[in-house]
Amino acid sequence: MNTENIQTLGELKKAGYISRSIKDELRENLIQKLKNKEVTFEGVHGYENTVIPELERAILSRHNINLLGLRGQAKTRLARLMLNLLDDYIPVVEGSEINDDPLNPISRYAKELINEKGDDTPVGWLHRSERFAEKLATPDVTVADIIGDVDPIKAANLKLSYADDRVIHYGMIPRANRCIFVINELPDLQARIQVALFNILQEGDIQIRGFKLRLPLDIQFLFTANPEDYTNRGSIVTPLKDRIGSQILTHYPTDIETARLITEQEARVMEGQSQAVSIPDLARDLLEQIVFEARESEWIDAKSGVSARLSITALENLLSTAERRALLSGDEKTTLRLSDFIGIIPSITGKVELVYEGEQEGAAMVAYNLIGQAVGRLFEEFFPKLDKLMKQEDEGPYDAIVSWFFNQKEGFELLDDLRDKEYKAILEAITPLDDLLGKYQPNLAKADSYFLKEFVLWALVEFKQLSKSRFTEGIQFKDPYGRFISGI
Repeated sequence: MNTENIQTLGELKKAGYISRSIKDELRENLIQKLKNKEVTFEGVHGYENTVIPELERAILSRHNINLLGLRGQAKTRLARLMLNLLDDYIPVVEGSEINDDPLNPISRYAKELINEKGDDTPVGWLHRSERFAEKLATPDVTVADIIGDVDPIKAANLKLSYADDRVIHYGMIPRANRCIFVINELPDLQARIQVALFNILQEGDIQIRGFKLRLPLDIQFLFTANPEDYTNRGSIVTPLKDRIGSQILTHYPTDIETARLITEQEARVMEGQSQAVSIPDLARDLLEQIVFEARESEWIDAKSGVSARLSITALENLLSTAERRALLSGDEKTTLRLSDFIGIIPSITGKVELVYEGEQEGAAMVAYNLIGQAVGRLFEEFFPKLDKLMKQEDEGPYDAIVSWFFNQKEGFELLDDLRDKEYKAILEAITPLDDLLGKYQPNLAKADSYFLKEFVLWALVEFKQLSKSRFTEGIQFKDPYGRFISGI
């Protein structure tokens, strides 16, 4: 429909425009997308067989929806993507505060204007990007905020009595008529405010300061909630929950491949960083494995969850760590090192809730240990398992590496600020590492081999074959008895 040529109610009628509710609009547009095999929720990964089918069924059922899940599970993103299921433009009565449909007006203003001007009533057009309203539920939210209140200034300006319904100032929900309205963290909304939503969800009428207004509001409600909030701060009152058609459970990615897709899509990486820093494929997997380890860690509160934002900000910090190192050392280009992962510790400590034992360990130490645990978990995908080696009298694949460290008179140090040339030379000095990589990873690119060499050293520490200590300038590796002897 050519919106530029339709400026009045009469022109709208001649064009054959047919009114439909927002739920019907979402449903019919979704049906077309499904028939055309189009992706309905672009850019959301890992939900293809779980959340998205349930969300599509809820839309087809014309339900109000509650997305229930831990933080960082794309709940708000799903809500915003529902805008793509709306029409490009819808007509509204020009000047209406609540987006009145010209063919089905509900406000006093729109009805009186249409009675006065008839087919000459001016019509405006509302783009779908303007049909999204969002409110974060906090304890200080009032009924006046979301539904409305009597406006004494309006009463004075119009010289009206408070008994006249024209003195009402509409809140966020009436102003979101014919829109998608999202209330985030619903359990945080006080119970008395939740009660005020009952009639809006079911019957469509609202009550403001004793005015009972029969406004059949046309709104697609979408709520989000975190299961932790049910016990920590509040709950969704049962009658309100009963009026929400579908409750859909969200979840974290179940595999590293999906997690990587999300991280690489969402991370804000500067073009200069991507050109200056090369990232081995293993480093990306390791970053995601750290998050998986955090979700299973006994030091971290599982009920609070570990947001997908952790890996996103960690990737940004990781690249910045390598970039800073290259800038200080004078290297124009560099390859990411495993020791650069020390730079992601601030991304971890700010995004995990520790249990008592974790608090005793310390947030930074918990984050540092997660890196080591992730290394140990991925190690077996590249090299033989350390707990299923040959018989004791036979030589194991790692014995030569351990022996090399045993014969070192001084500790082996990898400093954080080494230039690429120096870093590579130090790792090349451990000749048994070349033999190990040549045997088990013969097709590995030369540029990525140094990351894998350092990866082997970290893994041998995790499996007690070597010892490692962190100091201000870098990391020191020793044979397994080195730390004990140093202590003596």
